[in-house]
Amino acid sequence: MIAMQYSFVLPADYDMEIIRHRIASKGPMLDDFPGLAFKAYLSADRNRGGTAENLYAPFYLWRQPEAMHAFLNGAGFAGVAQAFGWPSIKTWTVWHSWMAEDVAQARHARRIIKPIAPYTALAALREQEQAEVGALRDSGALAVVVGFEPGNWSLVQFSLWRDAVEAPLLPHEQRYEVGHLSLP
Repeated sequence: MIAMQYSFVLPADYDMEIIRHRIASKGPMLDDFPGLAFKAYLSADRNRGGTAENLYAPFYLWRQPEAMHAFLNGAGFAGVAQAFGWPSIKTWTVWHSWMAEDVAQARHARRIIKPIAPYTALAALREQEQAEVGALRDSGALAVVVGFEPGNWSLVQFSLWRDAVEAPLLPHEQRYEVGHLSLP
């Protein structure tokens, strides 16, 4: 599995209703996309608190690399790039993923990118992240994805939630609203 995300920083005075409308109208287009475990259509609105920037930042979980390539080579991604610009795309090889049966009820998301220090015992780190997946699930998460990226030595911990996370913002954390969730 591969986790993937790109993000567009929008102007501070951008009308985020435009993004919410775009998500509502275009989101269902990826429902049942072959090889997609889910696509979370994410936005962050600086006027709603918890974020310094206006963002449009979809997050994907792909079952196979071929599915990711089919999307990136297709009209859907071309339309996004024409509307917002050519993004840098982050990808992570998935270490752990879990989804609840009621994942479609997700309305909030959080993403934490954790740097990995040189010479970290990766097997132990992977086990630690598996324990965190369980803790997040027990705390009410509807989905959790942990991905590994050895080019920049980082992890992503992405989780979907029914309600907004109330805990203080962690270092390297970004919170989002989920406008639509495309599922198989």
